[in-house]
Amino acid sequence: MQVNVKLAKNSYPIVIEPGLLQTLKIIEDYITGNEVVVITNNVLADLLLPTVKSQLKCYDHNEIILPDGEQYKNFDSLNKIFDELIAKQCTRQTTLIALGGGVIGDMTGFAAACYQRGIAFIQIPTTLLAQVDASVGGKTAVNHSRAKNMIGAFYQPQCVLIDPLVLNTLPAQHFHAGLAEVIKYGLIQDAEFTIWLSEHHAEIMAKNPEILITMISRCCQLKADIVAVDEREAGLRAILNFGHTIGHALEVMYGYENILHGEAVAQGMFIESHMSYQLGMLDEAEYNKIIDVLTLFNFTKPNLTKAQCEQLITLMQHDKKVKTKDSVRFVLLNSIGQPELIDIKLTDLHNLICNN
Repeated sequence: MQVNVKLAKNSYPIVIEPGLLQTLKIIEDYITGNEVVVITNNVLADLLLPTVKSQLKCYDHNEIILPDGEQYKNFDSLNKIFDELIAKQCTRQTTLIALGGGVIGDMTGFAAACYQRGIAFIQIPTTLLAQVDASVGGKTAVNHSRAKNMIGAFYQPQCVLIDPLVLNTLPAQHFHAGLAEVIKYGLIQDAEFTIWLSEHHAEIMAKNPEILITMISRCCQLKADIVAVDEREAGLRAILNFGHTIGHALEVMYGYENILHGEAVAQGMFIESHMSYQLGMLDEAEYNKIIDVLTLFNFTKPNLTKAQCEQLITLMQHDKKVKTKDSVRFVLLNSIGQPELIDIKLTDLHNLICNN
């Protein structure tokens, strides 16, 4: 299965194939030189790195091992990448390979964008969230202690290579968290896909290979369609932020450690759907459909204190989606598959969120 991300420049394929990591010959078409550096984390260094390295024997290859976790998506980790690239005397002909989830993919892409003003990189996403979302579209970044993904670059990979079988190595909590991004695509773009997800719930949770390929490829195609129209988020691409305005603030509030990105996005979708309902955009039937699909996949409504709600509003003012000093831009829903960008005054957020 192949999905193509069609851009004015730097178009690339997303290849989705079970067992791809065991036969990585396709990667040779996208390595720009004879030297590769695989960037991964200390968990995957034992699980998957030996398999990938065995496919790279004809190249000069090295690896950089980073600690695992969103809390390490920071400048310290980025500088470790730069330190090792310089120490290894890597050149502009070096290709970086991101072997990991969204954290590794974002940092590898950002390092590739910056090192010697830009070198090639390849995405091999190993989490569901990265396979359906983070590895596609060229967004790269590191986190700041006060705001998520505030510092980064748009920088496209040479290709994205997805092996659904690696999801069998993924902890259940991480697989579950990735489903939030899957559900997001249905809610913002494809009502029929939302129905399909509900109908195939049991097979998805059992990780049926054919169902996973269908699900992953549909998400990648939906995102590729948006990125092709709006590569740098000047307009349409912003709809992909549904659930993220609240979700990113939750991640910052919890210090990136006590909540996974997908879990935060799911909570954001609960709150932002309720905001849509409160504003009269969603009717009750559509709102209940959204709650039903989120609940079916075992996501729960957030239970925030008033103090936490106030803290969220403060944190959202540091988010890159703030349009002016007195409002925050949200992706809200008129119905499933019909999103709209809405600027909400800070003074109105208290009633919409704190009374959620």
